[in-house]
Amino acid sequence: MGFITLLQNSDRRFHVMVYVLVVTTFLNQSVIQLDIGFFSLFLYRIMLILAATVFLVHLVANRNLADYWEHVHVKGPLIFLLLWLSYGFASLVWAYSFVDAIKYLFLLGLGVVFVFLAVFTFTTMPRLYFFYAIWMGMTLLLLGIGLINHYLQFQLPTSSLYGASDHKLGYPTAVFFNQNDFATFLTISFFFYLAVARNGKQMWLKTICLVLSGLTFYIISLTESRAGVLAVVVGLLSYLFLLVPPIIKKIMLATGTIAVIGAAVLIVPSIIGNEPIDASSNAVRLNLLKNTFHYVVNTYGFGVGAGNLPVYLEYQPVYETHAILEVHNWLAEIAGNFGILVLLGYVTMYGYLFSSLYRIYRNRTQHKALLEGLMITLIAFLVASISPSSVSNLYFHWVYLGFVLSAVSVFKREEMQGIQEKPY
Repeated sequence: MGFITLLQNSDRRFHVMVYVLVVTTFLNQSVIQLDIGFFSLFLYRIMLILAATVFLVHLVANRNLADYWEHVHVKGPLIFLLLWLSYGFASLVWAYSFVDAIKYLFLLGLGVVFVFLAVFTFTTMPRLYFFYAIWMGMTLLLLGIGLINHYLQFQLPTSSLYGASDHKLGYPTAVFFNQNDFATFLTISFFFYLAVARNGKQMWLKTICLVLSGLTFYIISLTESRAGVLAVVVGLLSYLFLLVPPIIKKIMLATGTIAVIGAAVLIVPSIIGNEPIDASSNAVRLNLLKNTFHYVVNTYGFGVGAGNLPVYLEYQPVYETHAILEVHNWLAEIAGNFGILVLLGYVTMYGYLFSSLYRIYRNRTQHKALLEGLMITLIAFLVASISPSSVSNLYFHWVYLGFVLSAVSVFKREEMQGIQEKPY
């Protein structure tokens, strides 16, 4: 009874636990790893399970779920995440590999749980800024590890490059599985630093964040992730578009449209063709996308089932992929596994978050660093997400999504209440 009583009065402890949980996400699997069957537990997952348990006990003891839900102003996206998870469980009916489906749903479920915990926890502007500070502070730690990776050619055991040949040991991976995952994470951090450098009030803070944004880009370049570099370029152009006068916006839109059409004219013929390809060429990724499109069409738009896309790529490939079994594209991964409806739902949620932040940004004179950072990273992440083999197991993606949803919810609440707080 004493333990239950402790949990019943644990609202403050729960918030502290979620802050610690956020910190552990940046450690990935580098601290504590316990293998239990085909799942593994490490610090982040342990903390997430504990935080969720404490929160559930708190809800049952105080019967205040309705109060939490009432103060959430992103109900649509949260409902979509639940429907996505439900659809995933329904897909077990037609999934070829039940085990792979369960593994994937476990990852998806953990991500959704974190998002809910984040939205229920980060409900005020000071808490959002604390979240922001944790992200940037932990990035500083990972940048340091990345420099050690490169200059000392030392990799952590959690890296796929641990024990690799000498010419690979210099790629920065920090606590991530490979350099592409690390680069994708850093594209978000780059714009977080840059937004503070542009909007910070103190010169020392602006200078430090500008230097850190430069260091972040330097390490992205060391990973040799083309998608990471492209994400930074696209993000910078988007940032410029956000700041320039309307007439320049029109010129940039026209130029961008012409560029996209030109790129499509050049790329589409290679997508349609099915020539023999070299294993190292970009055509492998195109064939991965073509396979995925084929599976979606053959399943009448329902997808092959949660986590089963790699299974189909291994055993039923239509186009040659040279034994590469992950689609390396987050939106294609969603479509291949869960079908068109879930993909449209995700894109709609993404568009809603961006448009909400942009509308708030246009009507606000405060919190510009936070709003700009979140808006531009939404664009940059979408580009960078074509680099990792899979995004479902990148825990920082769910942390980032929870951050964005929490921010939109807080800003909408302030709009409804007419609150204008001082910037932090």
